[in-house]
Amino acid sequence: MIYSSHNNLGVVKVLSFLKSHNTEYLSGQDLSDVLRISRVAVWKHIKKIREMGYKIESKQKLGYRLESNTDLLLPWEITSGLKTKVFGKQVYYFESIDSTQNQAMRMASNPANNGALVIAEKQTNGKGRLGRKWISPKGGIWFSIILHPQFDISVITLFPIASALALSNAIEKTLNIKSELKWPNDITVNGKKVAGMLVDASLESNKIENIVLGVGINFNVDVKQIEKMLKDTPNFYGVASLGEQNKTIKPILLVQTFLNELEEICTLLNSKDTKKIIKDWTVKSSTIGQNVELNTKEGKIKGKAIKIDHDGALIISENKKNVRVIEGDITYISK
Repeated sequence: MIYSSHNNLGVVKVLSFLKSHNTEYLSGQDLSDVLRISRVAVWKHIKKIREMGYKIESKQKLGYRLESNTDLLLPWEITSGLKTKVFGKQVYYFESIDSTQNQAMRMASNPANNGALVIAEKQTNGKGRLGRKWISPKGGIWFSIILHPQFDISVITLFPIASALALSNAIEKTLNIKSELKWPNDITVNGKKVAGMLVDASLESNKIENIVLGVGINFNVDVKQIEKMLKDTPNFYGVASLGEQNKTIKPILLVQTFLNELEEICTLLNSKDTKKIIKDWTVKSSTIGQNVELNTKEGKIKGKAIKIDHDGALIISENKKNVRVIEGDITYISK
């Protein structure tokens, strides 16, 4: 099942009309007359809308009435009321896909797809950092966003940090849940991972052609099942689900708020106002001030996490010497 923000127009028209008249019943004839489609087409659209998870009451001689919205992250639900200028104005929804990141990367070179969102109900081969698999069952929020950024290549390494900050801000604003940031781009709740980021960039002649940001959020997933699958993997430190903390907020609102936050943070990157990003990230960080061990390509580094540098690199104090780390797996340790 694939939907986008610019197809399924018949379904969307019927749905929009039901939403705008949700306090009353609309007969099949009413819908047929107003929307200028046949009653058979009306019935087919109503059936499709129900399949998407919307609850529609029908009463003989009265007609149809929308009782409640779907929880699915459908394109027209995301774009409705979205306040961004570019991000999320185009949405492509997949019931199941191997990886939203793979799909978005195939689309990324087209300038028309700037800001487009590729979202899936589940992924069969989700991608994580360093080539790892990301477990992506139904109930989570799995998407990738295509960016043709204006910011300079000199700040691209700060982009994962900035994106994680945007998501943490969105979680706090929509769900009133305090989250922390674990370097480089994990979001945690009570010390357990609730979300992560993946960045693929295409560079040419010292210029950013495009960036694809992959986002995985454990929104309402079976934590025990995922932990069972991941417990023997390197650097595993537990799984959390936002649904355990707040069951009242719809996932749509979180996605929309994140897109707003990300667009605002990209504005800071455009103007090279990186000090604010670093400051805000540090306030939310669970890493800074911790004794850590990092597995890097060059070997293990042990020391105290002092700060993040101007480009997002982690500064570690190891044997009274400061070491810059650009990439690696981090574990918190006691002295």
